[in-house]
Amino acid sequence: MPNKLLPPSGPGRPKDLVKRQAILDAAKNLFISNGYDGSSMDAIAAEAGVSKLTVYSHFTDKETLFCAAVKSKCEEQLPELFFELAADAPIENVLLTIGRSFNALINSRESVELHRLMVTQATQNPKLSQLFYEAGPQRLLNEMARLLSRAELTGKLRIDDPHCAADQFFSLVKGGANFCLLIGCGEPLQGAAAEQHVQNAVTMFLRAYRPNQAAR
Repeated sequence: MPNKLLPPSGPGRPKDLVKRQAILDAAKNLFISNGYDGSSMDAIAAEAGVSKLTVYSHFTDKETLFCAAVKSKCEEQLPELFFELAADAPIENVLLTIGRSFNALINSRESVELHRLMVTQATQNPKLSQLFYEAGPQRLLNEMARLLSRAELTGKLRIDDPHCAADQFFSLVKGGANFCLLIGCGEPLQGAAAEQHVQNAVTMFLRAYRPNQAAR
């Protein structure tokens, strides 16, 4: 529903940050419901309850706003904090946390609709597809590769190519179930089924990259 009334800023919550978040929320809703071409900056401003000038003061154009909306959605589910690796943190627990959050992200309504939107845009606007990839999937791959590099340096894992391993990890979590969901012939994994799926993916990943396994 339109967000006509902005919440009070409150202590430690500057008004401009509240407006920025309102714009991002409005953009995510409209891009998903109306598509990229069908979502004007005027409509996003009206949905957010701000002026168009305010929208442009935060985001210089619609492409910039689209990228920010994609990044915001990813960061909601997978904040950068998840990709930190404390010295005493069991690598399995870290991978499970990331796997659960990534699984929830790719199975969310917003993510599914956004991916379907990008498929329709693939031949019409390849530049937009590239922007989407860089703001979303590429960011997560880079964060995961950095995490795996640290795990390799600290001896928690043995990995020759962290970027390849990061891609393999996310591919394991996505699996066939997410593809079925995207094309409309399956339901999102939830509850115990989702947990078992993530645990299986992490177990398989660790079998490949634990130091003791790699040494065999």
